[in-house]
Amino acid sequence: MTQTITPDMTMEQILAIAPAAQRALFQRYHIGGCSSCGFQPTDTLAQVCKDHNILDVKEVVSTIQRAQEVDTRIQVEPKDVKSWLDAKEDFSFIDVRSPEELELARIAAAEPLDYDNPGRYMELPKDRKIVFTCRSGMRSLDVAAYFIGHGFQRVYSMRGGILAWSEEVDPSVPRY
Repeated sequence: MTQTITPDMTMEQILAIAPAAQRALFQRYHIGGCSSCGFQPTDTLAQVCKDHNILDVKEVVSTIQRAQEVDTRIQVEPKDVKSWLDAKEDFSFIDVRSPEELELARIAAAEPLDYDNPGRYMELPKDRKIVFTCRSGMRSLDVAAYFIGHGFQRVYSMRGGILAWSEEVDPSVPRY
């Protein structure tokens, strides 16, 4: 991370430089997942910690920074995914968007997530290369983090999702 997170920063400022903070705070401290444990964008990190009885603000900052570093490591560029497809590499390329979104735009090589049997993906080998995509790259980051948390070792989220794919790889894919 290039910018340092400090306790006096607002949550809006933190989320702008470390989007992984939202997921990290929820996973580690159960902060931000619902109205009873939520925070306002204008709340400082120090205030959020105080409101949730967390004494070690430095540890919260470290948790956010580690989560952002993981997110950065698991993101793969759309052009890299395209090169893997062109080279016919063996990997799973899974689009986690809803069926309604898939009707608006699709990457031909991406397999739609099987919402009728999502558990089948847990049966994939833990060392299988898996790339998730969505519209903007945020939901796919959540899914990738979930798989990493379940022991999968070669999991990626395509940075920017289908929007980046359309802009950087295949302009014929509609943007919505």
